[in-house]
Amino acid sequence: MSILDQRKLIESIHPFGLLSRETLDNLMQKIDIAYYPKDTLLISKNLPSIAFYIIIKGSVTEYIDDEVQNVYSHGDTFDADALIYGKCEGRFVVDEDLICYEIKKDDFLELMQNKKVQNYFLQDFVTRHQQLKNYDMQSDFSGFLMARVSDIFLHKACVVESHESIFSALSKQEKLKAHVIIVKKENEYSIVTDTDLRKHVLLGGADVEDEIVTIATKGLISIDIEDFLFNALLIMTQNGIKRVVVMKDNKVFGVLEQLDLLSYFANHSHLVAVQIDKAQNIDDLKILQADMKNIIITLRAKGVKVRYITKLISTLNIKVYKKVFDMCVEKELQENCALIVMGSEGREEQTLKSDQDNALIIRNGTDVKLYEEPMMKLNSYLLELGFPKCPGNIMVSNEFWRRDESGYKKLIAGWTQSMGEADVQNLSIFLDAKCVAGDEELLSSLITHLHQHFHQRDDVLAHVAKAVLNFETPLTMFSGFVLEKGQQNRLDLKKGGLFALVHGVRTLCLEYEITQTNTIERIKELNNKGIIDKVFATELIESFDTLSAIRLKATLEAKSLDESDYINPQSLEKIQRDLLKDSFKIINKFKKFMSFHFHLNMVS
Repeated sequence: MSILDQRKLIESIHPFGLLSRETLDNLMQKIDIAYYPKDTLLISKNLPSIAFYIIIKGSVTEYIDDEVQNVYSHGDTFDADALIYGKCEGRFVVDEDLICYEIKKDDFLELMQNKKVQNYFLQDFVTRHQQLKNYDMQSDFSGFLMARVSDIFLHKACVVESHESIFSALSKQEKLKAHVIIVKKENEYSIVTDTDLRKHVLLGGADVEDEIVTIATKGLISIDIEDFLFNALLIMTQNGIKRVVVMKDNKVFGVLEQLDLLSYFANHSHLVAVQIDKAQNIDDLKILQADMKNIIITLRAKGVKVRYITKLISTLNIKVYKKVFDMCVEKELQENCALIVMGSEGREEQTLKSDQDNALIIRNGTDVKLYEEPMMKLNSYLLELGFPKCPGNIMVSNEFWRRDESGYKKLIAGWTQSMGEADVQNLSIFLDAKCVAGDEELLSSLITHLHQHFHQRDDVLAHVAKAVLNFETPLTMFSGFVLEKGQQNRLDLKKGGLFALVHGVRTLCLEYEITQTNTIERIKELNNKGIIDKVFATELIESFDTLSAIRLKATLEAKSLDESDYINPQSLEKIQRDLLKDSFKIINKFKKFMSFHFHLNMVS
């Protein structure tokens, strides 16, 4: 391995990539390469650690009380704790001939004086996990952080001399379509906003022939054109303003509007929302579908958390649903029904369009048949817009999911009595329901009825909860990934991780009558009620974020919807693999919690 390759390997391991060039140069001079044959005992209770190890080739197994705790291989490191605390509870044994880098104990402890290194190795799971994620997306986020004011569209500034009349200034403002008036007096600037005009002219009685400077506010907030956009965002946030004046060579150059800044960051998402509102027919909505995917790609590239991306996309999709609903259902029928979405869409966790999961609740006493034709039309429109048909036929075009309030109450009773696999699935889907059009109260009353129906029904809840054990977490006891040969040696993120977390949290919320539908909001509410402690809640949220982010990457790269849940861990960066392993460990911890909480070992 060349010196350059050695350096690249060290830099790829967090937190060494955060070190300054000088510190890293110094470290590289102190690193040794060592070889240990199979079965060598490196560290134990009676054998103090002499170095921090970075594996180049081979593997090392960590045992605690003769049980395998971890297996370390290429690119993995161990064991900082043994050096920091001077003791080790386990045994580290070479499992396969080992070639590794060694940072000697004294050199490592000296390196621990560096705050970045110290902060990482002394942190708990949650903090370390978060730091790894932040480090992983640093390069993606830097594009936005490094963008300058000169990179964005700026509005023309309406600059007037201090002696000009209010009327004359307003005339210039109208001509330029500017939002504010900037008043120049010698080398100083002040500003006149709509608030100033309302306060002084409409309410204060100022004459329009008075000089504009008499109603101007001093203390112009500005930013240089070569400054960073991120700083512009900070200035607006800190000062509670919607625009900032841009200066070039100490002269007013233009005005940066908050809406344009947010649009630059979110790839014009607000413009997509406006276009949805203005759409007159289904063809107008079709044009926007590519924009929706571009928003996802851009926000992900800029390091935005998946939970915020999905909420934005969900908001836009709800607008689409509402617009299609208005196109298909006559006004007099709209007030007697509620169009709902379920599954990931209802939880606000959908990114690219997945299978349709929608239904219609019709007010008691209203003829259900009146909605057959409109719902058939609505379903066909959604298919045209790229919302795939649900394989389970959970759609408004299916009369099973198009019934009145009393019909849904009978369904809920049936789900409770049967507890068959299909009934548990339907119940789970309905628990995620969100109203997107029509009378929201129709759904709210049914959700209340559902929670009351399940109140203190521990026997039924245990049957519902048991589904968290349906799929094995794809992680061995040696912390290796379990891959599916039939899926080209990939693993299923949804079945292996996300399902257990989403369904388990959903079941706990059913037990404690928590009505939120979003998984993260549900976890927070479970913590608020004392069902799970804050540390465990944070671990679950971090794990959910990680799994969702990796799944989004897989979805964007997948050739078809069927492949969107599968990933090859080897295609991930090492940091992402470490995050994935940590997340799967938390999923297993959560499964144990659910098994104990609902006594799942007693459920047949």
